[in-house]
Amino acid sequence: MSIHKTAVIDKSAELDSTVEIGPYAVIGNDVKMAAGTKVEAHAVVSGPCTIGERNLIGSFATVGGAPQDLSYKGEPTELIVGNDNQIREYASIHRGTPTGKGKTVIGDNCLLMAYIHIAHDCVIGNNVVMANVATLAGHVEVGDKAAIGGLVAVHQYCRIGTLAYIGGVSGLGFDVPPFVIVAGIREMTRVSGINKVGLRRNGFNRQAISNLDSVFRIIFRSPNLLLKDALELARKEYAEFPGVEEMISFFETSKRGVIRRTTED
Repeated sequence: MSIHKTAVIDKSAELDSTVEIGPYAVIGNDVKMAAGTKVEAHAVVSGPCTIGERNLIGSFATVGGAPQDLSYKGEPTELIVGNDNQIREYASIHRGTPTGKGKTVIGDNCLLMAYIHIAHDCVIGNNVVMANVATLAGHVEVGDKAAIGGLVAVHQYCRIGTLAYIGGVSGLGFDVPPFVIVAGIREMTRVSGINKVGLRRNGFNRQAISNLDSVFRIIFRSPNLLLKDALELARKEYAEFPGVEEMISFFETSKRGVIRRTTED
C-alpha cells in the first residue's frame, strides 16, 4: 500500500494493500477500496462507499459525498463504484437517498471526465463516457456505452438508453431511446438519427444497423401513425433483430416520455 504521509485515512476505511493514496487526499469512514485503485492529490472519498478494482480518482474529485437533497437527514445511504473507471479531476459523485434507491451505482470501464456531476440515486451502466462538465440530476439512469457530451444537463428521473449519443451543450427533459443521436436544449432537442458509428464500433453489422434504421424511421418518421401503432408495426416486422426489442421496450416503459422530435420536424 502506498499512502502519502499527508493523506488522511479514517480508521474504519478498508483499503486493499495495493491501493495508492496521493498527497492531501482524504478517505472517510465506511469506505471500502479494492485492489489497484489510485486516489490522486486532494481528492475526497466519503462513505458509506464501495470502490472496486483499478479505478482512478482524480485530483480534487469528491466521491461519495452526501446527497444534495433537502430531505436528507444523514441516513446511511451508499455509493457503489465498479472496476476500471476513470473519475477525473474535480468530478462530484453523491450517495443515494432513503426516498430513492438508497444508493448511487456506477458500473465498469466508465470515463467520467473533469467536473462531471452524478447526483443521488443515479444508475450508470458500463463503458459510459461523460465529457467535461456533463451533469446528471438525481435518479437518472444511463445505459451501457452511452456517450454524453460536454456541458450536457440531464433532468432528474430521465433515462438515457444503450449506445445513445448526446451532443454537447444539450439540455434533456425527456428520456433518450437507445442507439440514437440527440442534441439541443429543452424544446429544441432533436433526434437526428441512428448512432451508426457507435453501433459499428460495438459489433453491429451492416444488416443490423440497417434494421435499426428502419425501426427508427417507423417510430420517428411516420407522422400518420400513433406511437403505439408505430411500436406495434416495428415489433411485427423487426422484433427478431438485434437491439430492436430493446428500443421498443424502452418506449413502452418510459415514465417521463421519450424525445421524438427529429431534425426533420
